[in-house]
Amino acid sequence: MAKTQLGARVDEDVAELAKKRAADLGLSIGDYLARLVQDDASGLRARAVDAAARFLAEHQAVFDEAENAQQTPRGARAA
Repeated sequence: MAKTQLGARVDEDVAELAKKRAADLGLSIGDYLARLVQDDASGLRARAVDAAARFLAEHQAVFDEAENAQQTPRGARAA
């Protein structure tokens, strides 16, 4: 594995492929790598939001029950 100027150890075949892809897109290798990181972060963000939405949907009854319990006047259950 060759050490690049970015300080990462990358297999030469992978580095060459990244350089070719960057050139195809008209980007420097640094800009290409930055784009990959941004795309990955965007994908992670989207998956996290989807997971949170599924969690909220699956547990909506629990949240509704807690909210209703907070709105019940004090002493209303004393009987």
